Amino acid sequence: MNCCWRVLVTCLLFLPSAFSLQPDHPKVLLVSFDGFQWDYIYKVSTPNFHYAMENGVHVKQVTNVFITKTYPNHYTMVTGLYAESHGIVANEMYDPILNETFSVNNMDSSIREGGIYNSKFWEEASPIWVTNQMEGHKTGAAMWPGTDVKIHGVFPTYYMPYNESVSFEDRVARLIDWFKLEEPINFGLLYWEQPDEMGHVLGPENPLMGPIISDIDKKLGYLMFELKKAKLWNVVNAIITSDHGMSQSSSERLIELDQYVNRELYRVIDHSPAVAILPKEVYEALANAHPNMTVYKKEQIPDRFHYKHNHKIQPILAVADKGWEIYHANATY
Repeated sequence: MNCCWRVLVTCLLFLPSAFSLQPDHPKVLLVSFDGFQWDYIYKVSTPNFHYAMENGVHVKQVTNVFITKTYPNHYTMVTGLYAESHGIVANEMYDPILNETFSVNNMDSSIREGGIYNSKFWEEASPIWVTNQMEGHKTGAAMWPGTDVKIHGVFPTYYMPYNESVSFEDRVARLIDWFKLEEPINFGLLYWEQPDEMGHVLGPENPLMGPIISDIDKKLGYLMFELKKAKLWNVVNAIITSDHGMSQSSSERLIELDQYVNRELYRVIDHSPAVAILPKEVYEALANAHPNMTVYKKEQIPDRFHYKHNHKIQPILAVADKGWEIYHANATY
């Protein structure tokens, strides 16, 4: 238990300097480094991030949507909607209408139906690639969450079925190829799992995260080099961002639900730091159980969260304070 999702994330926008070279239909590349905390670029040497900041536009603060997890925030970025509106309300969801579970822990791309690949989970909104293609343009996606799902009958023009083992360099190569086609894409999406994965193992404050951040910076440098080599540097507008950051937690800051309520009385749908609970009768037991956990009935979730008007949001939501984790029997993270 080293980290819990929270936070403001850094967003960088760098634009080609020679605007006169822009084509009639400018091209955009959206890049996300998962779990890239806003201050990572100041903790170790990150010359490529700073080059982008100095030669483009640096947005110093953006706020992720609630909840601070990968799939809700990535779908927000491509729909412009809060999670309650686009329907991807968590990494783990239960839809009582479909009577089906959505889980990022079950992403076998050889099984192209049900669960995460069930289009109905995604179709409360239209992601930007669907709109882009309806307007007659072409899209290319390298592992961006949701781009290997047929949404409103549409896949991206070109896409890579999700496979974590595909290297960053191979993902970049495919995007470069798509931007160089005789009928090129005008919009590309690129996703990389780090530093989120190692952040969960080590914790964001661990000095061992330094080499991970340095490697992300080298990958950004590689992307910029390849764009220049392909003569796309003055053609493609690249947006470098993240979905959320992290806060350090500890095994000494665990809230064990089973201390307060019988495990047989509830089912956990999504995990810490915001835990969705499908209850029988558990609210009263949890409401004031721990000083570092706030428990809401669905109808009481604060409006500022924009997180209650969707049938996939469970009847009870337990939210841990920054740096704390909510734990339960048989939990896997």
